[in-house]
Amino acid sequence: MSDSRKDRPSATPEPLDGAGKGRPTPKRSQAQEANKRPLVPSDRKAAYKADREKRKAARAKANEAMITGDDRYLPARDRGPMRRYARDYVDARWSLGEFFLPASIGIVAVVLLGGQRPTIALTAILVIYLAVVAAVVDAVVLTRKLKKRMIAKYGDYPKGTGMYAAMRAFQIRRTRMPRPMVSRREYPA
Repeated sequence: MSDSRKDRPSATPEPLDGAGKGRPTPKRSQAQEANKRPLVPSDRKAAYKADREKRKAARAKANEAMITGDDRYLPARDRGPMRRYARDYVDARWSLGEFFLPASIGIVAVVLLGGQRPTIALTAILVIYLAVVAAVVDAVVLTRKLKKRMIAKYGDYPKGTGMYAAMRAFQIRRTRMPRPMVSRREYPA
């Protein structure tokens, strides 16, 4: 019978040059003590303040990226060359959706003020329904044209790109984030 201890490989292999690790192996109690960390920092106010400053700096960096369009710090939803292409395409064209919100506020005001005259209120409601239908048709046309252009350029049209472009088209141009990087009629190549 051979001694099974000699046949087993050691847990820590010996260095090839023959030199040891240069220090004694710590006792278990010492290793466990070194691994202990407090659950709550000793100075909670300072830790909270440092964490708040760190989050504030990260938010400022992300906000700056939304303004400048820096891809590294944009949210995952807005990152990548295909999303940039979709944003630029939407920002380059006039969309009915971007005028829908201001127009609907005006129409609601007409409905409220024209309450004494039911024909005015009814006409305003019909106008808002027509505006909704026209904006949705415009968004469908936008997504179809965008799909053709993206397939021609990239050979792919990722899932969700059409909704991303349509939702951007319904936002007022000045309030879009990331900010528009192209002017009107400056379509991406």
